[in-house]
Amino acid sequence: MLRITGSLFIILNLLPFYSEAQSSRQIRILTFNILHGATTRNDFDLDTIAHLILQTKPDLVALQEVDNKTNRAKGYDLVKELSDRTGMMGRYAAAMPYDGGEYGEGVLSGWDIVQSRNVALPHSPENEPRAALEIMVKTPWGDTLSFIGTHLDHLRDKKDRISQIKKINEVFAGNTIPTILAGDLNDIPGSQPINILEEKWQPSYHKSDIVPTFSSSNPRKKIDYIMFLPNHQWHIVQRQVICDQVASDHCAYFVIAELRD
Repeated sequence: MLRITGSLFIILNLLPFYSEAQSSRQIRILTFNILHGATTRNDFDLDTIAHLILQTKPDLVALQEVDNKTNRAKGYDLVKELSDRTGMMGRYAAAMPYDGGEYGEGVLSGWDIVQSRNVALPHSPENEPRAALEIMVKTPWGDTLSFIGTHLDHLRDKKDRISQIKKINEVFAGNTIPTILAGDLNDIPGSQPINILEEKWQPSYHKSDIVPTFSSSNPRKKIDYIMFLPNHQWHIVQRQVICDQVASDHCAYFVIAELRD
């Protein structure tokens, strides 16, 4: 574990560090709950968030708690702002109207996005709507991939999370192309919702050495995930949990995965 205290930054390395000489079919994936862009100082320093994203050199990024032109986020289109700051392509999907704008999911891609769709996830009438944003991207080596970013219900009662996971499995588990699911799933390994998801998806975390992703100031539970379909095509090369106590209340979770035939 490397600590750089001057920037309140922690990186937890679980597998050997990335080598540029490794396979060109390796994909660098980041998921990050960005606290509606506010940072923990509530200063909306989007450069801090962009810096964390860029230091992993990701190909694909899933963003949660993404405001779009809300009053609380100072009218920012957060996906556009982070797209501009990172030089990556961006897509946004609304989950619900909020505070003069919208609230939902975002993704960034270093590769061409060939199509996208917003899938509404089920929820109880009294609870917040949730969404799954899927993009299709073309890799430099010619594969088409599906990349899905989502943020599941956060309440103690698991019923909405379970119904949302079942919807994700229903919509995406039958994909005929390699597929990556990333996001804040708001439950821990071994819970009923995560177990249902893992009936279909290959997890990237090591079940004998689970590293927490929340909170960034005192990481104590894993709720942020990256998963894959089909599981026989993916090899996990590296995992990192990146905790910046200023950028967000969540740690970012980063994975390098190799796509195999």
